[in-house]
Amino acid sequence: MNKAIRISAYGGPEALKLVDVTVPAPGPGQALVRQSACGLNFIDVYMRTGLYPLPQLPGGLGMDAAGVVEEVGEGVTGIRVGDRVAYVTKIAGAYAQARVMDVERLIKLPEAISEKTAAAIMLKGLTAQYLLRRTYDVKAGDTILMHAAAGGVGLILCQWAKHLGATVIGTVGSEEKAELAHAHGCDHTILYREENFKDRVQDITSGKGVNVVYDSIGKDTFMDSLDSLKPLGTMVTFGNASGKIEPFDPGLLAAKGSLFVTRPTLFTYIAKRQDLVVMTDDLFAVVASGAVKVEINQEFSMADVAQAHTALESRQTTGSTILLP
Repeated sequence: MNKAIRISAYGGPEALKLVDVTVPAPGPGQALVRQSACGLNFIDVYMRTGLYPLPQLPGGLGMDAAGVVEEVGEGVTGIRVGDRVAYVTKIAGAYAQARVMDVERLIKLPEAISEKTAAAIMLKGLTAQYLLRRTYDVKAGDTILMHAAAGGVGLILCQWAKHLGATVIGTVGSEEKAELAHAHGCDHTILYREENFKDRVQDITSGKGVNVVYDSIGKDTFMDSLDSLKPLGTMVTFGNASGKIEPFDPGLLAAKGSLFVTRPTLFTYIAKRQDLVVMTDDLFAVVASGAVKVEINQEFSMADVAQAHTALESRQTTGSTILLP
């Protein structure tokens, strides 16, 4: 019998239960993956609390994982038993020892990428990829503002943006996190608990503002993020850690400099297999080259998933966190 995490009601970390599950044999076009590492992401908290409701309860959590193919279904090509693979999917349930997945969602791992690294970056790293390369195409000479710069997405995105030639400003919650962000591409860090980040951005940019803001915080930072942009700047809101953004008059964007605002999601960008492959190749290449170093700063056993969620929500984590089945 295999183990997996399930919730039967929305709530706090105590809602997470380790239970026995039956994993079916893979059907046509599917593969059974014996998972060696699972990613932990803030979207998992949203699902656990019901902010993003699951299709049904009881239900599983977790969006990305990596492991080894143990069995393949009828008609499967391109993936064989023994292959190391990883995935990210909008169908929650990655917190598990084994899982059946559609082969078109699986990515074979190159030798340079470990299974732990893959589990840490499939959601976070691909998020950084589309934010930097597609939602707003960061170029040499651009100045960007990244909120939560010492977080999982933040450390990847800041390094990658620096590699592309951008000037990187990041907000962080402590001196320790500021040091970490500096070591991973941030040219300037702002302690948001002690400083008004909007004012500091204007100081750093000599009043010009930034080309793009990447904001996963939401309600608490949205308006000041708009005020951190230069005219024709782009506001990318991709998370709600502090709550949903309040409705606002679109005329405000005109008044603040003909600004652009977008609310993208990873799963729109990777809906097509071809896009998933191209984006993952790009991600794996910058990681394998050393331009982006993946920091797995916390590892928890799957049995300790409640502790992992508590640490994530209380902002005690830095970099990436993984669960070990």
